[in-house]
Amino acid sequence: MSIITRRAMLASGLASGLASTASSSGWARKPSPGTSPAPWGATPSPRQLAWHAREQYAFVHFSINTFTDREWGYGDEDPKLFAPTDFSADQIVGAAKAGGLRGIVLTAKHHDGFCLWPTMLTEHCVRNSPFRDGKGDVVREFEQAARRAGLDFGLYLSPWDRNHAEYGRPGYLDYYRKQIVELCTRYGQLFEFWFDGANGGDGYYGGARETRKINSETYYNWPSIFALVHQHQPMACTFEPLGSDVRWVGNEDGVAGDPCWPTMANRKPSQADGNAGLRNGPLWWPAETNTSIRPGWFYHADEDAKVKDPERMLQLFDESIARGTNLILNLPPDRRGRLADPDVAVLQAFGIAQRATFADNRATGAIASADHIRGPGFAAANVLDRSPESYWSTPDAVHTPTLVLDLPPGRSFDLVRIREFLPLGVRVDRFAIDVDRGKGWSEIASGTCIAAQRVVRLPAPVVARRLRLRIVAAQACPAISEIALFRQIAPIAVALPAARSRDVLQPSEISIVSASGQTAGAVLDNDSNTVWQVPVASTADRPTVTFKLTTPQHLAGFILTPSRAVMTDTAPPKRFLVETSLDGRTWVKAAADEFSNIANALSPQRIVFDTKIDAVYVRMTFIGLASPKTYMAIAGIDLFR
Repeated sequence: MSIITRRAMLASGLASGLASTASSSGWARKPSPGTSPAPWGATPSPRQLAWHAREQYAFVHFSINTFTDREWGYGDEDPKLFAPTDFSADQIVGAAKAGGLRGIVLTAKHHDGFCLWPTMLTEHCVRNSPFRDGKGDVVREFEQAARRAGLDFGLYLSPWDRNHAEYGRPGYLDYYRKQIVELCTRYGQLFEFWFDGANGGDGYYGGARETRKINSETYYNWPSIFALVHQHQPMACTFEPLGSDVRWVGNEDGVAGDPCWPTMANRKPSQADGNAGLRNGPLWWPAETNTSIRPGWFYHADEDAKVKDPERMLQLFDESIARGTNLILNLPPDRRGRLADPDVAVLQAFGIAQRATFADNRATGAIASADHIRGPGFAAANVLDRSPESYWSTPDAVHTPTLVLDLPPGRSFDLVRIREFLPLGVRVDRFAIDVDRGKGWSEIASGTCIAAQRVVRLPAPVVARRLRLRIVAAQACPAISEIALFRQIAPIAVALPAARSRDVLQPSEISIVSASGQTAGAVLDNDSNTVWQVPVASTADRPTVTFKLTTPQHLAGFILTPSRAVMTDTAPPKRFLVETSLDGRTWVKAAADEFSNIANALSPQRIVFDTKIDAVYVRMTFIGLASPKTYMAIAGIDLFR
């Protein structure tokens, strides 16, 4: 199989062949001959421009894991487990739209290999489930619901397949490519095709029940996979591996770097690289911030009390969309096949507040002027005309100009949104915002990187006579398409249900007998901000903690909550061993395994013992780190009956 490089694909003229579709994104190249600035550095393709304009959309994780209460299925699950009792794609899509999300990306197949469409390529699919008496198509129902709601539609297809007997061998690649073609040709236009970075490990693999390791880059030949997608879906942005249209932001908490450049080096990035981007990188490879409205990616009833509330959603906006990235927010349906009430209530409250906030541009009626203007067609007033196709610019030699808005009297604002004209690349390095309240100019904010957009939240509302944008540093004359002002409308508070404690042992029922390090008590204090942290130099260092229960308990498993600190020198454990005892002397192994996707998701790990165990003592040993860091960090451990 020949290797197709990203550079070869670009040279083939694919991107230029798509130029006629660029206007659908709201961006278009409409230069005035001989007067427009030359593009600076890497620039986005038409499908990337369309992607930038979406800003926020939903992820939907719904599959076998919903019914097994797991995050990663092993691959040996019976398709008959997939049995939603009241499935409604319209309810899920409607809640997403109410939250202001502009698209849906559905997990058509997760790592367990179960397919939500009635494919004939495998028996491990929805046609062998009770859903719609074996005649249903979950992908089709979501696609049609999205079209009815006016939302874009995209798909996730896990490259890893823990069910397929040929995974890790050439035969699986033919199967996987046929899956891609099915999904790209049956469900209309797709805006995104999502490839997960989790690939290889233990699995069922047709009954082999073994561990299979692969080299993702050489095994899949990603450029050929992307070319296959674009052959059928030229406007679908591919996600994540090197050569794709969109990169991972480096964490699953929805936190973009500040700054987060849309340009990158032409190499596989580290997590830190993905989080920050690279100024002047040769690739236009913008970041997508992904996170879930709940701690987990799939629905778990005991997380109903842990849904992100509207205030947390505002913080999420500030840490992702406001930094110029796109947000993909996971909404996991429950076993009915609907979003649970708390999730719906949060989406409604947040969506109402954000629509009200951004419907009222408080710069309307302002008068714009600038100390430098490139000429006709590039006036300062272009930043106010609400057209993404026009922009203010200056002569080539002027890199640090200022633009002033004379504001109508009495307008208060606490959000300032600035956008660059992306078809000309990222031109501005640093900027500052000043206001004049009648006593001269004073700086109220500054930042690095504007790109697709920068939304600056002020600590308090401001009423000013004038506002000034200063370009502090730029590598080319700026091209600013918008300056807008808004006043944040506070979302209505949502009362989340009380935490379910019926099965979980309370901290008063547990004491720590012994532990590595000095801070193990943090795992029992019900505070995710406190952490048990232990240095781990190698797998030879195996931190342990031993609990004693006040009374004998019939234990069914445990939940480990990792620290959610982003981009620190800590990591959760990779593997675990749990032993139990009735007397503290004779020990029995209760469970031993790896934590699935814990390094990236940082979500609670729900481990169910194969058999229920009577215990007075519980000893946990943690083996290795999920990513190459210096310290192991755990925020909480819950034992459940």
